[in-house]
Amino acid sequence: MNRTFFFILLTFILVAIDWYVWQGLRLAIRSLTPVTQRWIGGAYWTFTALTLLAYVLMQLLPADYFSRNVRTFIFAFIAIPYLSKLLAVVVLLIDDIRRFVQWLISIVFPSAAVPSAVTGEPTIPRSEFLATTAIVAGAGLMGTFAFGIISGAHDYRIRKIKVPLKNLPKAFDGIKIAQLSDIHSGSFFNKTAVKGGVEMLMKEKPDIAFFTGDLVNDRAMEVKDYIDIFDKVKAPLGVHSTLGNHDYGDYFQWASKEAKLNNLADLKKAHKLLGWNLMLDENKAIRVDGEEIGLIGIQNWGAGNFAKYGNLEKAYQGTDNYPVKLLLSHDPSHWREQVLPKYKDIDIAFAGHTHGMQFGVEIGKLKWSPVQYKYKEWAGLYEENEQFLYVNRGFGYLGYPGRVGILPEITIMELVKA
Repeated sequence: MNRTFFFILLTFILVAIDWYVWQGLRLAIRSLTPVTQRWIGGAYWTFTALTLLAYVLMQLLPADYFSRNVRTFIFAFIAIPYLSKLLAVVVLLIDDIRRFVQWLISIVFPSAAVPSAVTGEPTIPRSEFLATTAIVAGAGLMGTFAFGIISGAHDYRIRKIKVPLKNLPKAFDGIKIAQLSDIHSGSFFNKTAVKGGVEMLMKEKPDIAFFTGDLVNDRAMEVKDYIDIFDKVKAPLGVHSTLGNHDYGDYFQWASKEAKLNNLADLKKAHKLLGWNLMLDENKAIRVDGEEIGLIGIQNWGAGNFAKYGNLEKAYQGTDNYPVKLLLSHDPSHWREQVLPKYKDIDIAFAGHTHGMQFGVEIGKLKWSPVQYKYKEWAGLYEENEQFLYVNRGFGYLGYPGRVGILPEITIMELVKA
């Protein structure tokens, strides 16, 4: 009963949004010819009917009726237009609030009202400028999100950075580290583009490579079709990986606890098939020319309501003699919650998780995304008390099948002697 009530309520709200935006659109196009107005009106309501039909089908059909990718695109087909319309609604509301205030003033001061040219009665006309602004803003946002799917989803960017470390052994001076994170193979829809991203990474010829979690969205089977692509990620000092919050299958309705555990076991096997060294609360030495540094890898540990599977205390044991320590930990909140207060000699932590929310602005030194209001460290390099954190923006995407402003990343970090 609650599900039915919510379905009816949300349908009513969506239709109300459609009608409200239509009032603004009708005002914005009133100077056009009647034929053009009819064409625009027909296109608007036809597209609206299709989005509402998609919403109804998503609610009425079984959850497994569509594949994961199809459901993702249907959701985007519904969500993007309505997010855009909500932006238009905000602008139109500004105009209606203005009209309401003027109406109140006209009651107290009747002479302030504008008389109608037809009836002579006081009127408070809607602003054609604000109506046009609302429609342009909504259409612009919808176009931006659509472009983010067509172009941004696989517009891989290599970000190069140098990090100076005082205790870096001479043999490691200039070592090149490649980092991938948040592949989310279950979301991909362009295998050729994904292959191109891996080829971009390999052209950088890294000495060692890290993967910091979220190989899949939920199920290990999602990576099956991409094993033959990501197994091409190679490095002389190995490819080392860890798990992210999505890798445990916590967000999927499993038939049984055993099915969930088997899924995690299959995911670990996938790392082995890829030739990656999956690190689960452990450490190992990375050796070059008789010198070594320490690599620590823990399972997912996130502040707040995110899963806390990782055990850094266990992973850290036996690392005292390493002059430099590198940590693989999926969630960047772990750095501030546990690493900075307790482990002062972990030189660099590598993380991902945030995706930069797949939406934001990065122009020169300007860097903004809504995700920064949840995560203090959400993209790029951070330093505190000579300890570093690098947050990769993610290679894949989740939910919205695209990226706007915050593009998919391949990190190339060079360690140098300070």
